[in-house]
Amino acid sequence: MILISDSGSTKTDWVFLDEGAVHLQIKTQGLNPTQQTSERITEILLEELVPQLSGESPVKIYFYGAGCAYTEANSRIRKALETIFPTTAEIEINSDLLAAARALCGNDEGIACILGTGSNSCYYNGKEIKDNIPPLGFILGDEGSGATLGRLLINGCLKRQLPQEICNKFLQQYDLNIATILEKVYHEPMPGRFLASLTPFLHENRKHPEIHSMLVNCFVQFFQNNSMAYRRSWLPIHIVGSIGKWFNEEIKEAAESLALSIGKIVESPMKGLIEYHSNK
Repeated sequence: MILISDSGSTKTDWVFLDEGAVHLQIKTQGLNPTQQTSERITEILLEELVPQLSGESPVKIYFYGAGCAYTEANSRIRKALETIFPTTAEIEINSDLLAAARALCGNDEGIACILGTGSNSCYYNGKEIKDNIPPLGFILGDEGSGATLGRLLINGCLKRQLPQEICNKFLQQYDLNIATILEKVYHEPMPGRFLASLTPFLHENRKHPEIHSMLVNCFVQFFQNNSMAYRRSWLPIHIVGSIGKWFNEEIKEAAESLALSIGKIVESPMKGLIEYHSNK
């Protein structure tokens, strides 16, 4: 039995595979070793994962996660997993970007992108990631992400760039004011998760002209600053993530304006990862 884990900043999907068939599926909150200690990750696993296991212990673990691109961060995840699964023989930790590439492209060449709480992209040659424009987080980058869209929404409302009726509706619906927003962004943990939590409002109001324009422009910037930098315009651009799924029409409109070709758009990479690892 093997365990595949796909972890973003908001949630983690766990799937146990037994001879290629799904044996057990579990959801927990997101795990990010750049924002959480090994001890905190272990606590989350003990509270949310272990009670649902019924004694299952995998022979091998494939863990794909946000923030799992550096040795020090990966060691935090590894330490927590070794605590929870002490008898597991092999633990492979990879980035959520490689999860996207393997799930979307399989063994084919392509541009793989993540549009979720955060954003990322890469050029994948069918075997490995060969080029990556750094996402830089929602302060310096993360164009097209839920966190960036939430930031743009707040900025548009508080800077009076969006219609007053939209701003009033937004602030009332989420019970927000300037003071609470500043507290959540600058003083509370996981500000990106808070900002991304505001995107359902954009989805509900995406037909409003100003909101529509904000969305399309944000995705245009994502393509210009990320996928187009690989200079392989003939390759399809595949996208995984909740933002990609919710705003697929606006994403396709942005891509069309730049003469880009969109391939797959899926909410989760798990189905593709199951297929990829079942064929290994």
